[in-house]
Amino acid sequence: MVKKVDKLKGKIGIRKILQWFMPGLGVKRWFGVLLAGITVGGLGLAILVIDLYRNFPESDLTPIIAILSLRFLPRFVRVLIFASLGIGLITTGLWGINRSLMVPFLQPGKRLVDQVADYRRRERGPRVVVIGGGHGIATVLRGLKEFTNNLTAIVSVADDGGSSGELRRSLGIPAPGDIRNCLAALSDDEALLTQLFQYRFGVDSGLGGHSFGNLFISALVDITGSFEEAVSESGRALSVHGRVLPATLHNVKLVADVQLPLTIAEVRVEGESQIPKALGKIRRVWLEPNDAPAFPAVIQALLSADMIVVGPGSLYTSLLPNLLVNDVLAALRAGKALKVFITNLVNQPGETETFTASDHIHTIEEVIGQDIFNIVVCNSWYDIKFGKDKRWVSVDADIERDPRLYQADLADHDDPIHHDAIKLGKTLMDLFFERTGPLV
Repeated sequence: MVKKVDKLKGKIGIRKILQWFMPGLGVKRWFGVLLAGITVGGLGLAILVIDLYRNFPESDLTPIIAILSLRFLPRFVRVLIFASLGIGLITTGLWGINRSLMVPFLQPGKRLVDQVADYRRRERGPRVVVIGGGHGIATVLRGLKEFTNNLTAIVSVADDGGSSGELRRSLGIPAPGDIRNCLAALSDDEALLTQLFQYRFGVDSGLGGHSFGNLFISALVDITGSFEEAVSESGRALSVHGRVLPATLHNVKLVADVQLPLTIAEVRVEGESQIPKALGKIRRVWLEPNDAPAFPAVIQALLSADMIVVGPGSLYTSLLPNLLVNDVLAALRAGKALKVFITNLVNQPGETETFTASDHIHTIEEVIGQDIFNIVVCNSWYDIKFGKDKRWVSVDADIERDPRLYQADLADHDDPIHHDAIKLGKTLMDLFFERTGPLV
């Protein structure tokens, strides 16, 4: 029994070593270079020993050289011993160096080889751009970061409510709220960072109810001198794999025409935070000024993307403010990526209270144009407990006739009114590889 256990341990140990030579880890080439260097160095040392032995055959060094070179053993035995010793020392040295260098970056409970393989796999993942805002875009990013590091989040900076709005007015910077959420979602240490970035100081603390994440970004704006550099430095400081980009750096305001209840009269409502409070039907939304240029990196990201995902999120106050930037919309139309629209799970009071899935796609296509999206993703699972209040975004007959429709269980069963990040990420990647094939 003990012998079987020892054999099993030996096999597992060999298998662990062989894992380092799997394709794609980027290890074999450097191991080959190292081995070649050691071989050349060893050959030079061997020549030196042989020359000493030949040039000084009767010197006092002869017995020592004979012992060190194991000349009393047959040649093939000596070669085998030195080769085994060399390989063993090389392997031990490499392992020790790698462990020493990687200890600060290791995740507890996860083997180094698994972390390297996972990192390389995600490094080769598709270039995905996600457009949205609020908690919806953070959920998509949280799911996709398990499959690719090449993520770009494009968010609106038109928020004028809460901590973001106050900082925007007092410091003259774009709203940092959605950027904060995305940075937390993309961070390696998301659990702690999300709590930290979402932490709000009390009103009586002298910090006016601001969130720590908003203050962090605002402080970096002051240090770096620009909003875009502050966001970039935030990503580096938080070990973020991916980028978070504002749709525009201009001071834009979201405006809506809202039809009042029980009348045909329309009123103008200014401000993203005020539009859902108008208690009427939103007829249209636009930005002022309506010619604000897009952040240049956003255009580049959209044109080079392999997949572009829009949603989920508040239709009028999170998704459309990004697409109302003319340059962003033009790049979305021109890009050759697979384009996916994700509908919400539930309707949002003040914006889409009676909307079906087809209402969502029709509303957004009135702004961006028809047939831009290749796939429309809808949830297929609903919790009976929430079925009677008509909050669910139903898959109606109109959308069922749309050949672009794809349905799947995307809800978090523990929190049914929100998407499950892992389900959403896996579904998007499956759809991408199904439609485009493997990346080369």
